[in-house]
Amino acid sequence: MVYPIVKYGDPVLEREADDITEFDTPELLKLLDDMFESMYAAKGVGLAAPQIGIGKKVAVIDTSNGQDPAEKLVIINPEIVKVEGRQEGEEGCLSIPGFREQVRRAKRVTLRARKANGEKFEMTGEDLLARAFLHETEHLLGRLYISHISALKRDLMKRKIKKMQRAGEWA
Repeated sequence: MVYPIVKYGDPVLEREADDITEFDTPELLKLLDDMFESMYAAKGVGLAAPQIGIGKKVAVIDTSNGQDPAEKLVIINPEIVKVEGRQEGEEGCLSIPGFREQVRRAKRVTLRARKANGEKFEMTGEDLLARAFLHETEHLLGRLYISHISALKRDLMKRKIKKMQRAGEWA
């Protein structure tokens, strides 16, 4: 099932999600399948559960855009354990469609999380994967990438979105 993506302004995007405590359940596995399907339909490389209105600490990532099944990642209750280096690049968000900004992030990121079966793992990603680890983990903490841009740019973006909301173009 393809879920609609929740847009900026919805409170679920700005509060910390709840930890997942039950693993390998039919409900969790179905949610993960639906999240991958929703992410691919929206042409994203990552999707956090709050972006589909579910306040749980789970995200899916696929930097291959569905081209390489080995690239599919599920991160549950993730935490960032190490960041190294710097990269700057354009970043967007499925919950803030039509907007992209230059964001400075770590170049190499080590993440600790759980798999769908509850097994703990640690993984290091570089470049786009490092950016995805940080972006999706922040979603689960109630933060969006726009917290990394200047206050002026963020303010301009928010004003454009408010104008779109008044015009009925942002629902």
